[in-house]
Amino acid sequence: MKIAGELDERISEMGLGERSRFEQRVRRLTASSTSQPDFSGFHEVFRDHAGAEPTPEGDVRRAFYLSYNDANCAYLTNDEIFGRLDAGIDVVSATFVTPYPPGFPVLVPGQVSSREILTFIRDLDTPEIHGYQPDFGYRVYTEKAIEMCRPTDAQITNGHRRVISESAEQMLEPNFE
Repeated sequence: MKIAGELDERISEMGLGERSRFEQRVRRLTASSTSQPDFSGFHEVFRDHAGAEPTPEGDVRRAFYLSYNDANCAYLTNDEIFGRLDAGIDVVSATFVTPYPPGFPVLVPGQVSSREILTFIRDLDTPEIHGYQPDFGYRVYTEKAIEMCRPTDAQITNGHRRVISESAEQMLEPNFE
């Protein structure tokens, strides 16, 4: 009761702007958050195809290092991504997309973006989103980069990963210029 009384007294002494900010903070703490979407999975070129049956697990390492070459990536806004999704074109994240706070990635390199995921990110009440640039959008792989990473019919060489084409190998080379 004492705490509630002190809080009521503090609120009554607040100016309009301060009271509005206080009420906004209370709403953030008490309002239900946005519902979580199905977080999709890895694009087929980043999945493990070495076994008898493909698995949904992805090769984040390969997807992460593919983005070191800027020629493999582009920036797309929400509207541009929605347009590609509507046209049936996969949009694949080239970076970690992490709302902060709390600091947990919503997208990782190699993961397919979806309308639900982007809507979820947009609806979060967070001050910043690492991996998203408001002036440019999300960093994603170009269709050419995805096409170059498609596995060939070559034999498995290292026990778990197929050999990729020579041109794809060149695209994986980091470009530090």
